[in-house]
Amino acid sequence: MAGGPGVSGTGRSGRPCCKLTASSVSQGLASVFSNRASRKSASRTENNMAEDEGYRNPTEVQMSQLVLPCHTNQRGELSVGQLLKWIDTTACLSAERHAGCPCVTASMDDIYFEHTISVGQVVNIKAKVNRAFNSSMEVGIQVASEDLCSDKQWSVCKALATFVAHREVSKVKLKQITPRTEEEKTEHSVAAERRRMRLVYTDTIKDLLANCVIQDDLESRDCSRMVPAEKTRVESVELVLPPHANHQGNTFGGQIMAWMENVATIAASRLCHAHPTLKAIEMFHFRGPSQVGDRLVLKAIVNNAFKNSMEVGVCVEAYRQEAETQRQHINSAFMTFVVLDADNQPQMLPWIRPQPGDGERRYREASARKKIRLDRKYIVSCKQAEMPLSVPWDPSNQVYLSYNNVSSLKMLVARDNWVLSSETSQVRLYTIEEDKFLSFHMEMLVNVDAAQAFLLLSDLRRRPEWDKHYRSVELVQQVDEDDAIYHIISPALGGDPKPQDFVILASRRKPCDNRDPYVIAMRSVTLPTHLETSEYRRGETICSGFCFWHEGDQLTKVSYYNQATPGFLKYVTTNVTGLSSAFYTTFKACEQFLLDNCNDLAPSLQTL
Repeated sequence: MAGGPGVSGTGRSGRPCCKLTASSVSQGLASVFSNRASRKSASRTENNMAEDEGYRNPTEVQMSQLVLPCHTNQRGELSVGQLLKWIDTTACLSAERHAGCPCVTASMDDIYFEHTISVGQVVNIKAKVNRAFNSSMEVGIQVASEDLCSDKQWSVCKALATFVAHREVSKVKLKQITPRTEEEKTEHSVAAERRRMRLVYTDTIKDLLANCVIQDDLESRDCSRMVPAEKTRVESVELVLPPHANHQGNTFGGQIMAWMENVATIAASRLCHAHPTLKAIEMFHFRGPSQVGDRLVLKAIVNNAFKNSMEVGVCVEAYRQEAETQRQHINSAFMTFVVLDADNQPQMLPWIRPQPGDGERRYREASARKKIRLDRKYIVSCKQAEMPLSVPWDPSNQVYLSYNNVSSLKMLVARDNWVLSSETSQVRLYTIEEDKFLSFHMEMLVNVDAAQAFLLLSDLRRRPEWDKHYRSVELVQQVDEDDAIYHIISPALGGDPKPQDFVILASRRKPCDNRDPYVIAMRSVTLPTHLETSEYRRGETICSGFCFWHEGDQLTKVSYYNQATPGFLKYVTTNVTGLSSAFYTTFKACEQFLLDNCNDLAPSLQTL
């Protein structure tokens, strides 16, 4: 917990030596991990036993389908519409297995298709419930393809769907999921943060479009090569018949998604005059129900064409009788298409000329969504070890940076291979050595309520009161109620003549249920207003933070986690091998700070 701002930091000069190997770790560290095999945590032993016994998640449902010619499109590949039907069916059955009652699709998160599937190959779909909330569930779906002739398999896509349990006679209260393996614990924990993102998704898009300047080159483009957007417009009506309904009598969500993919493909083809390939779908969101007998009007249009991809917007409206003038908007999505050449490389596309008014609005919104997708793919999809220690922050990526901040800490917490390295006066130090990072976490029990500890430590401006490695803390920006950016100055370390400074994004999260901890996650970000200066040596941290668990009446387990970066490895290994008491001293000072100030928070606790 000591070092820099209580988060392991490295100067920018240390960035090239990002990989940590055994030779780069001090001799003292070897003694800590020499008996690793005999000191694995109890949780890992339990998980290994579960795997050895052939453990299978009780909510897991698998589907395998042989791709026949009737399932394919004009290129002889499995149509995405058919795949969406199979995905939705598998996910729904998993949700209903857990709920014990009928479930309906509420949304399906962004899907990125990595490979196409050909006739004669097998589609293997696996779905399981990651987490259950009050009446909704997050279902994780994995899709793989198998070539029976070559015995090769490859990943096609992953998806996350939200299902809502529904009973006619009573309100549903779902039982909670109990994760057993490390993977299940990680997905269960991060699901709460993903749910938070879904709930603010619409508002996030609106805020970004209102506050961010979207650059476009409409005026500079060659009008002679432009295709009027109106030429790509598609409108199609579908009558919902019994074969289109699920076992509950509602229109099958997968069928609606398949119809949407169909009209989107037609719109994309009208722009490129070729057979396009669907590469990504941005969140299906079901806004209303549909039943047998409904008429569904599906509308699609190319919103924008970029260099070698295009965005097609699709919406679905429902009405009951032909005489009705009111139509209910029940679904919408944005789909990204490319046109592949003989080498499977994306071709250049014609420009689109939007209509004045709504057409230009859709054009600019598509540009904004493309930027958001790139930010999201870089921040959320990038592997931890591949990300830079510090990521530029701006309003367009704040939601995904906060998500990555919290989810990275939760994934670290869920690891099951923590090794107990030392214990002093009931303060325990655990470590994990990997080839890129040395992670550690400390824990202790404190006679303070978890909510009180959470509030006291979430304001980093009070950190200097108990942590000598914090010289000063300035609140740079209050992003929202639960996220803030701080500029931290810490004393010089290791004979360095310059003090260190950090720009930290701190994200705090309250628990979704009584089994969740309170969370404070921290990571480095870059701000144009607080660039590196000659006065300080800039430090960076990739993942650190606190978790607080209720352990009883006025008793809280406080845990601090950190992925130690190369620039601070020497200091960390000294503490890990027991050659310094700085960790213990700092953690006990934190305990005393909590005890001394826990009675000052009565008004704040009422609003928590």
